[in-house]
Amino acid sequence: MICLYRILVAIQGYSRHLQLQVGGLRLNTILGAVHIMSCYVYELPTTGNISFSEILLDQTGQYTHAIANATAARSSLRAALKESKRTEDGERDHLKIIKIIDDYLPHLYGIIECVDADDLQTRTHPVFSWRTTLSANILNTSPRQSVTGLFSDLAFTLLTYGSALCNLAASSVTSLGQYERERAITDAQRKVKDEKLNFSVQLFLKAAGVFSHVAESVIPQWERALEESNVKADPLMGLRPVEFNRELVLALSRFSMAEAQTLAIRKLLTKSAYDSTLTPGPPLPKSHPSPKLIAKLSLNALENYSSALSLAKGARGGLQGNTEVTKDITRWLGDETTLASALSHKWLGVDAGEQSSTPGKAGESIGFLQWAKTELEDLKDGGHGISGLRRKEKRRERVSEEIESTSSFLSHYKKLNNTLHFEPIPPIATLQSLIPTGTPAVTLKPFTPPSPAFRPSSSTTGLSVKPQVNGEGDNSREVDHIVQGDSTAPNSGSTRSVYF
Repeated sequence: MICLYRILVAIQGYSRHLQLQVGGLRLNTILGAVHIMSCYVYELPTTGNISFSEILLDQTGQYTHAIANATAARSSLRAALKESKRTEDGERDHLKIIKIIDDYLPHLYGIIECVDADDLQTRTHPVFSWRTTLSANILNTSPRQSVTGLFSDLAFTLLTYGSALCNLAASSVTSLGQYERERAITDAQRKVKDEKLNFSVQLFLKAAGVFSHVAESVIPQWERALEESNVKADPLMGLRPVEFNRELVLALSRFSMAEAQTLAIRKLLTKSAYDSTLTPGPPLPKSHPSPKLIAKLSLNALENYSSALSLAKGARGGLQGNTEVTKDITRWLGDETTLASALSHKWLGVDAGEQSSTPGKAGESIGFLQWAKTELEDLKDGGHGISGLRRKEKRRERVSEEIESTSSFLSHYKKLNNTLHFEPIPPIATLQSLIPTGTPAVTLKPFTPPSPAFRPSSSTTGLSVKPQVNGEGDNSREVDHIVQGDSTAPNSGSTRSVYF
């Protein structure tokens, strides 16, 4: 029986190889193992002009230069965001914005600390103007929103920071192309691009940490500050934009984690994807990681996408809490959740198929693969309706490749079942009971606030920069390390699991 199985596999593999040589078929990876991602790109907000000297009272006069430097740093951020708004998508300099925010944050943290220590006073409740790019709007524009308090500016700045990190990661992924499918690429060249892919993973993990910090720390601080100043008595002064909904910001963190996880899976599969391009299958090449591992990693990505979708759908903001999150994000998350689910079922099917000599596994394999194919076909036929013709085309191409891959496996294991095993196909209810828990390949990189550019006189002998310990809070230096390809970046935390 085992010999017959091996003969059938060998004949199928030879047949496919012969068809490629004679028929001149497209040399793609029939395994479809690699996730050729089109990452979500955030619309960055713009902000209104403000002078800190007009809202802060420095009775001692010792903070004059510090306040002026803070105003200059924020003006640079405002100018960079406006410039980015006017620039075409592929030409935007996300790294520049990240570095400018890295420069502004120490000044803002210094002001907050000095106000808290009463070294500086606010002349009135400070009001900052930002465009709300995450809120749903009938005209599909980003309305300008006035928000009150220093923590509101900190929250919007950090949200912009996290979004820019994601956009930089997305830009880096796009620049790599489908390198693992290039027949002429050498192992050394592939490994260099694998490392660049890893840098994008690190950027997503850093963004996830920034978003998590905003949700868990900054927004609660903003809420407490409004309570203490009794600003909430005026509905307009205490207005909460949808960006300040903790559920939405947590959704962005989970979204970033899902993107990082998906890229980590792609990195694990680059070698087998290259081998599959040379000798398309099934069966799987020897270099392919365990299908069970890929299935469990995909299930973890599914958990993060699904959690992000649920949180984003329930988030509300506005005067009466009736402003929803932009459909652009929820539709994208909906499609990614469906795709991650399909890929999880696909790899569970492949894992069962590779064990088809074990009783029950042949039917289980076909059941999972049929389930995955149905999900993919539903997604190809429209999904949740993401906007943008170019994005729709990329999504359709990606889903079509996965349908081809899943169909190839399904046909392969069906033939084996029809000739060797003759097992019934379990219903979906039974298959659901067989799904394992997901496994993370990466972990969130916590955000550490930078050292303030200046401190209250009561805590120091004068204006000084807080000494840093072990690179604490040096975010600009860390981003430089990531971009330049140094995997030993400071403040990196635990970013790799045993699998990545």
